Amino acid sequence: MTRPDIAVVGGGLLGRCLAWRASRAGARVVLYDAAGSEGEGSAAWVAAGMIAPTTEAMDADTQIASMGRHSLTLWPRWLAELPVPVFYHENGTLLLWHREDAGEAVRAQRMLASRHSQACVKRLESGRIDELEPALGTRFSEALHIPGEAQVDNRAFLKAVAIALEDSGVECHWKTFGMGAKYNWPQLRGVRGEIVRLHAPEIELHHMLRLLHPRYPVYIVPRAEGRLVVGATSIEGEDRSPVSVRGALELLTSAYSMLPALAEARILEFSTQVRPALPNHLPALHFDRERNTLYINGLYRHGFLLTPTIVEEVLALLSFLEPSTPVGRWPCLREKRTETLSADIQDSWEIQTCLS
Repeated sequence: MTRPDIAVVGGGLLGRCLAWRASRAGARVVLYDAAGSEGEGSAAWVAAGMIAPTTEAMDADTQIASMGRHSLTLWPRWLAELPVPVFYHENGTLLLWHREDAGEAVRAQRMLASRHSQACVKRLESGRIDELEPALGTRFSEALHIPGEAQVDNRAFLKAVAIALEDSGVECHWKTFGMGAKYNWPQLRGVRGEIVRLHAPEIELHHMLRLLHPRYPVYIVPRAEGRLVVGATSIEGEDRSPVSVRGALELLTSAYSMLPALAEARILEFSTQVRPALPNHLPALHFDRERNTLYINGLYRHGFLLTPTIVEEVLALLSFLEPSTPVGRWPCLREKRTETLSADIQDSWEIQTCLS
């Protein structure tokens, strides 16, 4: 291979997607990652693949919701351009709560209204809940329905992008070396996430379910072939050890309280991973001119929600997209000296994009 235009260091979700889209835009790309081509060492491997910008607007910065809404428009095109099909549903989210936690529903609606997301939300009574999601029956007297939110099979997507990289001629070096971003970005911290994967072929869910609860805001995400992904955990720290008994009990008990039919589900896997976060829980770009390196990090728990938007923004910054493509639409993705940065990058022969 001739000398690349871009060397991507870190082949998790964002890194491999950036390499794939840059190659499609005509760049010569080389990718390095410490793990294998399936992405099993990445935070994205232990994820639910939710693309739920309105739901995230309850607790996240407004920029997260805005970038997520833009990502929703990009995901169908990305998936259509992959060489193999990937499970993707956009049936929306049902927000549920137990009677004693009605205050959480009030808080959620207040937050959504304050962030101009209330128009996307529909309040449902018991009969309508039963129509939309028969598996819930009449267990909940009220719910909030957020149509249009989506989810993608995270592991199938990682594998499909690896195939696309090979088909595109991207030079990939898997299991070569690791590069911890924390050395170059000391304010990064780890946030542990825990996931349980279940098999329950007798349960047919059509929506993502999220429980509004002050301590255990668990979610249940349906996959193909009767599989379910259950999660909720965000624990400060970089502990990658297996799920504890307490953690497993809290996760499964909360899910069971929402969907008692899970009692007969089979546990396929418990998994944990650490997600990189910055103090403000927003992603950021940083260009090191001495090393000629663009660092991208801090996606926190929003990898699938934000990746298409961030990749589009970076490729526009690197001048691999049409000149009409906007740049700097979200303050968190603006380098402090954007104009100088853009000029420097355009004149450079090689850029390293480092991700964690």
